[in-house]
Amino acid sequence: MTGRPVDSLRVVESLSGVDPGEWNALAEACGADAGGVPFVRHEFLDALIESGCATRRTGWLPRILLLYRAGALAGAMPLFLKSHSYGEYVFDWAWADAYGRHGLDYYPKLACAVPFTPVRGPRILASGQRERRALLAAALDLAKESSSLHVLFPLEEEARLMQEHGMLLRRTVQFHWRNDGYPDFEAFLARLSHARRKTIRQERRRVAQAGIACRWLRGAQITRAHWEFFHRCYRNTYAEHRSTPYLNLDFFLRLGTGMPEHTLLVLAERDSRPLAASFFLADRRALYGRYWGAVEHVPLLHFECCYYQAIEFAIAHGLRAFEGGAQGEHKLWRGLLPVETLSAHWLAHPRFARAIEDFLEREGSDIANYVNELREHVPFKSAQGG
Repeated sequence: MTGRPVDSLRVVESLSGVDPGEWNALAEACGADAGGVPFVRHEFLDALIESGCATRRTGWLPRILLLYRAGALAGAMPLFLKSHSYGEYVFDWAWADAYGRHGLDYYPKLACAVPFTPVRGPRILASGQRERRALLAAALDLAKESSSLHVLFPLEEEARLMQEHGMLLRRTVQFHWRNDGYPDFEAFLARLSHARRKTIRQERRRVAQAGIACRWLRGAQITRAHWEFFHRCYRNTYAEHRSTPYLNLDFFLRLGTGMPEHTLLVLAERDSRPLAASFFLADRRALYGRYWGAVEHVPLLHFECCYYQAIEFAIAHGLRAFEGGAQGEHKLWRGLLPVETLSAHWLAHPRFARAIEDFLEREGSDIANYVNELREHVPFKSAQGG
């Protein structure tokens, strides 16, 4: 009589010793239908770590949790021990401040996340429910060495499992475009109100009249020179906001080499000279807008490169959605509708946990009212769900 195969848990600071095929098989199994797979692929996370973007030096110390069964990878969670709250897009600065006012340390904290990436997707990569529960229990145990555990943008079924384990759920809002089977961009415009349809056509016309043409590059079409130009644009965007970029050129080069099938650039050119670029990732389900920048200001070019080109691409390739990311009500007027996203939180300090639970209840009601208000102003002729 044989017993169950023995499970073993490990915590590692690098993915260099983890088999990419095993890791990616888990990612695909968990997120094939839900989306967000490119961001939890081995190549994406490894590029963040090995390029130096997500390391101890930048406040993202990898503490990647691995579950092995009979020597094979059966589950994983991308965990990071954090010394700040930058690059998360689920804002807890007020929580950290409250801890500090009471003489307590909020940092380091443990985060299960894809650094710098507010995209929903699988966070517990596992082959079955038993493995998911074992990984979550291990993550909560590991979090006892810090102040808290925060799981950012998990799938809804994962969030419910976390809630079962005593974690608090938090709601935030993003803006996503949904493909209702449009044959082309004009069919999408036809669904909009007259005013919004007219505005979008005017915006696109002004960009074309400025002599701008856009072209898409994918995978091997993106050369080092293209990446260097894009990274220059990306840095300019942060400089304009007097901020520091999270990602370096090495990260993007690694991404282009490691997962070309998911990687896309839009180049905006005048007389074949590039002026702006936007960066996207894609899977079988959706297109994900990530970063943009320009070396010359052209009015309305941002909307063309980041939204209208993306919607056209999603329609042409039969993708179900285009996810425009967090924040920005201006996205609503361009056909991206509000969608509630979840995060899950556990705090070691019982008193603060109760206070934050009360806060999240009030905030959740405010978020629901906000989404309802946004949906009253959707740009479509007839209201659509998010």
